[in-house]
Amino acid sequence: MAGLEIRELESFLVLAQELHFGRAGERLYVSQSRVSQLLRTLETRIGARLVDRTSRRVCLTPAGERFLANLAPAYETLRAAVEVARAEARGVDGRLRLGFQGTADVPVMGVITAFQDRHPGCVTEIAEIPFSDPFGAVRRGEVDAAIVLLPVAEPDLALGPVFSRQRQTVALSVRHPFAARASLTADEVATVPLVTASAPAPAYWRDVHAPSAAPGPSVTTLQEGLTLVAAGRGGMLLCRPTAEYHGRRDVVFVPVEGLPDSVLGVVWHRDGETERVRAFARAVSGIAE
Repeated sequence: MAGLEIRELESFLVLAQELHFGRAGERLYVSQSRVSQLLRTLETRIGARLVDRTSRRVCLTPAGERFLANLAPAYETLRAAVEVARAEARGVDGRLRLGFQGTADVPVMGVITAFQDRHPGCVTEIAEIPFSDPFGAVRRGEVDAAIVLLPVAEPDLALGPVFSRQRQTVALSVRHPFAARASLTADEVATVPLVTASAPAPAYWRDVHAPSAAPGPSVTTLQEGLTLVAAGRGGMLLCRPTAEYHGRRDVVFVPVEGLPDSVLGVVWHRDGETERVRAFARAVSGIAE
């Protein structure tokens, strides 16, 4: 590796694609003879011929084919690392489309504000995600990342940092027998028909947010769920900040003992990870810590 120049590797990679010294030189903005010189130097370093060339054709040798198979992914990894470093040096700019589920409360707005303070050149656009479709907007490319209720067990989605752990409450009609209680146990809540999200929310996700032995109605939006609660059709689990935000005179919110906290997490599509998404995840991690 001593003295190896990246230009030698680039010349070989381009020549392997073009199989023509002239076209390779045009792509590299060097002369045909310079491409040949770089290739000879590389072959000398390796100790094997990588390319067979005659007056009529250019082709890779078996050693060249093997070298190409090993070099190409390594070169792409190196190139990507350089691009990330450049992006970080320039700062994060452009536009970040961010979805949120539930309520854009103080914790959610806190991480968005922290991100914007660190990266003033990046404009953040915020969109609400339906209660019944926590992952669809990310999959459809409508948002770059989303703050959603856990759990997340989607193979095509990456789960970033989690934050905003909040105690659960159950929304009940003021006429419900449990409405005057100071708190309820998880076993008591399991006897109440609980409003759940309709499809396409995954079944495992719906079960976590409506852990009841008594089936309740399914809804697409949070407001639809609270309306059914007010009508006495069932209860609905909500974290404390969301309950406080959506307070209404015909619904009470009773704390629940014995249920796991409600937790928000940042998700994005594995094929759509960008430096903006990574920077936002770092901002969330800083707040969560």
